[in-house]
Amino acid sequence: MKPQLKIDQDVAYITLSRPSMANKLAAEDLPELIKHIETINKNSNIRVLILQSEGKHFCSGYDISDIKNSQHSGSSFGEMVDAFEQCHAVTIAALQGGVYGGATDLVLACDFRIGSQHTNMFMPAARLGLHFYAQGLERYVTRLGLDTAKRLFLTCEQLHAADMKACGFLTHLCEPEALQDTVDQLSNTLRAMAPLAVRGMKKHLNLIARNQHDPQAIQREVERTLHSQDLAEGGLAWKEKRTPVFTGR
Repeated sequence: MKPQLKIDQDVAYITLSRPSMANKLAAEDLPELIKHIETINKNSNIRVLILQSEGKHFCSGYDISDIKNSQHSGSSFGEMVDAFEQCHAVTIAALQGGVYGGATDLVLACDFRIGSQHTNMFMPAARLGLHFYAQGLERYVTRLGLDTAKRLFLTCEQLHAADMKACGFLTHLCEPEALQDTVDQLSNTLRAMAPLAVRGMKKHLNLIARNQHDPQAIQREVERTLHSQDLAEGGLAWKEKRTPVFTGR
């Protein structure tokens, strides 16, 4: 089954639904995932996207037997992962199990990565004879650092949950039975923040990490929030010692 999109008010869920194949991705999944992100980006009410999967493993990556079909312009694997990184909503990857191959890059493209003690990962590109695409190499280096990227790409070392947290691959680590609660708590925290500020800072933090930011564009986002209803609401709520109600305006 292709990846499914569900929208529940201000939270979207994309679910990988091939548990019998460890949620392996195929060529037809790539444009479908890009389309789901486009749908989310058109809905300004959506504040959080949760990427999740069914079964024991999170995702075993792309079908290596069909790897040539992952490079079609407009629907390549790298373009799909970039779409997740550039999604307007804040993204959370909920990792109940193994994350392998290209799926590791998909997860790194998410803003937050929550794993349990059952989570593990490895990048087998060198073992398979595959040179990874440019955007993925950049993401590994900017998220994890050069030394860790070399360790994972060049040796194909498998990391378990504690090491994934230590190197920054996971932003949160919890017990397996607490995974859903941890995802929900983080989602609720993010939903309570001011959307204009969050979206702008997410975008520009990612650009700063790649040394592609534009200070003038950042200043325009600052000015936009200075004149927003949300800033007025945030100040009033602070003064009145209550929870602010942000509208994204």
